[in-house]
Amino acid sequence: MTALPLHPLAEPLATDADPAATGGRRIGVLLCHGFTGQPASMKPWAEALAAQGYAVEVPRLPGHGTTWQELNTKRWSDWYAELRAAHGRLAARTDVVVAAGLSMGGALVLRLAADEPSIAGVVVVNPAVATKRLDVKLLPVLKHVVPSFPGIANDIKKPGVEEHGYTRTPLRAVHSMMQAWGPLVADLPKVRVPVLYLRSTVDHVVDDSSEPLITSGVSGEVRVVRLPESYHVATLDHDLDTIVEESAAFARRVAGVEGSA
Repeated sequence: MTALPLHPLAEPLATDADPAATGGRRIGVLLCHGFTGQPASMKPWAEALAAQGYAVEVPRLPGHGTTWQELNTKRWSDWYAELRAAHGRLAARTDVVVAAGLSMGGALVLRLAADEPSIAGVVVVNPAVATKRLDVKLLPVLKHVVPSFPGIANDIKKPGVEEHGYTRTPLRAVHSMMQAWGPLVADLPKVRVPVLYLRSTVDHVVDDSSEPLITSGVSGEVRVVRLPESYHVATLDHDLDTIVEESAAFARRVAGVEGSA
């Protein structure tokens, strides 16, 4: 089968650590994009952390950065398998790994932290593990009748910024994601490490049903930081600097080098 061409910004990103800049420890940050998005939504965050000496790994989840039709052939297990592989690559070249994700990426890194005790901490930006939308109850039927809904990309407050996500939401794939939410929420108590929860005050994609489930469900300490000037794709929005500063400080702290240059 011929591979589909990738969007020019969809290539994964990986850098090595500079322990001299991070208190003598090789600290890695695994950054996972969201559903129908691609690595472009995470690269400004990742590149800012890399400039501070952190090793970063930004995988491209299967079916993303090509076509929404291809994404409709992929499932949660495919995305999670790629995230596990990316974690393995990053862990092999670092002393400690922090997992970070946007939207569905937030759910995936919570799943990883529940399954992988070596994760030192979790950073989530507008994560989704639930929804108030009533039409999702029809997904088991609709996915066999309608291939897609209108897209959810580009919920960004900052003018002129493009997420480069899909213009359609593939229903078989989104149903697979939502089927994974229940087991994940049930396993959130297995997340025993610190969690940094970054949440936009206005989000037109993920409603407020996920936050209490996550913040009360995990066993580790939770710090919630509001992002007042960003919409859903906050990693490309006005509050990017806050995300970088908070996540860098968090990574240093969970790595045991708080206060280091």
